[in-house]
Amino acid sequence: MVAGPISEEKTQLVTVVSDGWDGFRASLRRYERLPGRSWTEVGAPIDVVLGHAGYGWGRGLHGRDAPDGRSGPVKREGDGRSPAGVFELGPMYGYESSPPKTSLAYVPATSSLRCVDDPASLHYNRIVSTSDQATDWNSAEHMLRSDDLYEIAILVGHNAAPPVPGAGSCIFVHVWEGPEVAVRGCTAMAKAPLRALSNWLERNAGVLVALPRSEYEALREAWDLPAHD
Repeated sequence: MVAGPISEEKTQLVTVVSDGWDGFRASLRRYERLPGRSWTEVGAPIDVVLGHAGYGWGRGLHGRDAPDGRSGPVKREGDGRSPAGVFELGPMYGYESSPPKTSLAYVPATSSLRCVDDPASLHYNRIVSTSDQATDWNSAEHMLRSDDLYEIAILVGHNAAPPVPGAGSCIFVHVWEGPEVAVRGCTAMAKAPLRALSNWLERNAGVLVALPRSEYEALREAWDLPAHD
């Protein structure tokens, strides 16, 4: 029997837990298991940063916005919150032209690749090439940046299939500027542990559980999550 929103066939778990809804600092942990078995932690905790406003319930494997019986802010476009909930991970985008050491699906960033964050666009929350699509947006993120923040960028499956305009877009796990610098709505970390994370993740095997500690503890038994000290 499946417990909560995580399929028993998922064998890798990434948890990102913050102290509260409004803080931007959090801790990332990795776990693995055989299908349907208990989670075992892998490696040491990793410091990460979130959106500058903290967490807000997103749209993912856990459902739309807050699960039944839970409350808290809801993620909206431009609110500075990272989405809370349970999400698929991948594909991975990056600056290398050939696939790096990862089994995740890999897409090289090019100068024409954009992630559209304009809610009025037909391509909202999609990553498209300007060479393939007619531009109907006023705002979009360049996937090939002048800095290294998207050198490794793992897509978080928030507000997907189909996306709801204004519910949040272009969410990644990517390289940070530093431990004291919040992001706009993603999860960010140092490059070396992010590279290790991308090397460890297997295609279609991992999920992200992103929650403030109060919600993690409240949902831990129902969702069959490991203890997060």
